[in-house]
Amino acid sequence: MSKVWEIFENLSEIVYVSDIDSHELIYMNKRTMQEYGFNSYEDYAGKKCYEVLQGCSSPCAICTNGELAEGQFKEWQYFNPNIGKTFSLKDTLIIDNGRRCRMEIAIDMSAQVRQSRFINEYTNLESVINEGMRLALQEPTPERTIQVILEYFGKSLNSERVYIFEENERGTFDNTYEWVASGVTPEKDNLQDIPYDVVKMWYQKFKENKDIIIEDLEDIREEDPLMYEVLKPQNIHSLVVNPLFYDKKTIGFYGVDNPPSEFLAMISDMFQIMGHFFVSTLRRRNLLKRLEAMSYRDQLTDIGNRHAMNDYLVKINHEDSLGIVYCDVTGLKRVNDRDGHEAGDKLLLRACSCLKRFFEDYALFRIGGDEFLAICPKISEEELRGRVERLRTDMRENDAIMAIGVVWRQDGRENINMLLSEADGLMYDDKRAYYAAAGIERRRR
Repeated sequence: MSKVWEIFENLSEIVYVSDIDSHELIYMNKRTMQEYGFNSYEDYAGKKCYEVLQGCSSPCAICTNGELAEGQFKEWQYFNPNIGKTFSLKDTLIIDNGRRCRMEIAIDMSAQVRQSRFINEYTNLESVINEGMRLALQEPTPERTIQVILEYFGKSLNSERVYIFEENERGTFDNTYEWVASGVTPEKDNLQDIPYDVVKMWYQKFKENKDIIIEDLEDIREEDPLMYEVLKPQNIHSLVVNPLFYDKKTIGFYGVDNPPSEFLAMISDMFQIMGHFFVSTLRRRNLLKRLEAMSYRDQLTDIGNRHAMNDYLVKINHEDSLGIVYCDVTGLKRVNDRDGHEAGDKLLLRACSCLKRFFEDYALFRIGGDEFLAICPKISEEELRGRVERLRTDMRENDAIMAIGVVWRQDGRENINMLLSEADGLMYDDKRAYYAAAGIERRRR
């Protein structure tokens, strides 16, 4: 027996093995091949696990590969809409000649449950919604929450595509999330900046608290030609769309394409319930984005802070030329002590404005109480030093003197911390010269 999983060949439960990195199926026992209609290894060799087992066109949003460890089993339950069964799952990681493999044992928990019954009975509507929300809310981020629930509904509704559109700041509409079934072409990238005129008739119905149910796309060909021209190339023949409301305003919509015709009315009821959940998740996403943005922005000057600088430095292309301008606002403590911190803030803002005037097209950061930094990739030495000289003149004219240290390299292969340290040293030399010329003794801490 060459592989450890072959001991499960005649087990009455489903057992399969896939490559964690490529998602290719490596092994199915007899029970699994029977369930999915295969006769031999050659029938599924090279196929992706998510395509065969889940009917997805990309790796499953609920995939547990990242949670697996050797010698341990992750146990969980999942309703597989692709075959209409609920399973108790046991997943583990096996290393086979250096290859990371996922082995899953699936125990059928609902042999009598089938997808048509799961969806078609209105008495099960609440359980469908609750199960989708349960899976989604286990995810660590709003982005993952949305992807998981779209995937769950897409499979459960036996549809081709589930999606969300959001109104952007330009008043047009972007397809921000989508799930597509295996073999269905993703459309999200093609559905950006959709003009309001295209969705105008839908929005009129949304204002009347109506959703959109299209049983046959040809029915709207004359009534709504703009929308017809958008939907027809996507091979859509039926859909259900519901609005997303927040604070009595429509902020977008979400929908499902090409579900079974007998499910259309029930999907509409389901979506009316789920709208509040989607809006709440999108608001949580927006809040986290604002908090993340705040954590990378200096609140006084609205340029990047030290965290933003560290992230930026990691992404620099080390083959490009690199200029560093290290600045320190002189006299800040004296202004704070003499005139108050409000006056000190105004000094910092004036200094930052000077820096922006000459380096706004590069990366700017406030990295300390009185320290600013400009990082300038792909700049010539002549251009860099010319800008610095114009900056010095502008500082004097605006009563915002800064000591400046300038470093330039033909490429950025040298250790960036060494370059920053060199620029800091040159800045200190400039500051010392400034104070010496002004007859002020200053000891640097």
